[in-house]
Amino acid sequence: MKNRLDLRLWRLVVAALLLAAAGSASAFALPELMALLAQRRGGEARFVEQRFVKGLDEPLRSTGTLSFAAPDRFTRATLEPRAESVSVEGNNVTMKRGGRSRTLTLDAAPEAAALVEAVRGTLTGNTATLQRLFRTALGGSTEQWVLDLTPIEVSLYNQVRIVRIMGRRSDVVSVEVQLADGDRSVMSITPLVATSAPAASSP
Repeated sequence: MKNRLDLRLWRLVVAALLLAAAGSASAFALPELMALLAQRRGGEARFVEQRFVKGLDEPLRSTGTLSFAAPDRFTRATLEPRAESVSVEGNNVTMKRGGRSRTLTLDAAPEAAALVEAVRGTLTGNTATLQRLFRTALGGSTEQWVLDLTPIEVSLYNQVRIVRIMGRRSDVVSVEVQLADGDRSVMSITPLVATSAPAASSP
């Protein structure tokens, strides 16, 4: 009887180990997600953003459109509550509001640059940029994933605790920014148009 029990326990242990190994082998990893995202060379989307600010009874709401084109162009056009836009291309940022336009470089605002790269780096599948600026933690699967980006630099971490990006396959559907002072913003994204990388030609 004891031998049979030992055998059953051994089979149970082996089965558990095999199951764990299979789960580990099939875990959704950052390189896999980045490769999936990198296939998209551009896209457009609508967004609704809510900012939760201490001292306010209700969140501040804004709506508009987003667009990006690989490798480094990203534009946020806010329609409500007032029209304004922010466009980033390379190291240059152009802000427009009320008929006025202002251009500056990301180098002049390293904290803002890191937040731009969090979104732009994710949209374009730029692993090197993300891991240079953030500690990354990925959960979920291809069908529904969550990418947490925690700033490495202390100066940025003192302002931004985490950037949480959620998606389904190659679509980013939500970006949440949690600030050190307790305020946070949640942007819900509805993809409209996507441009994929051209398929490799047959020899």
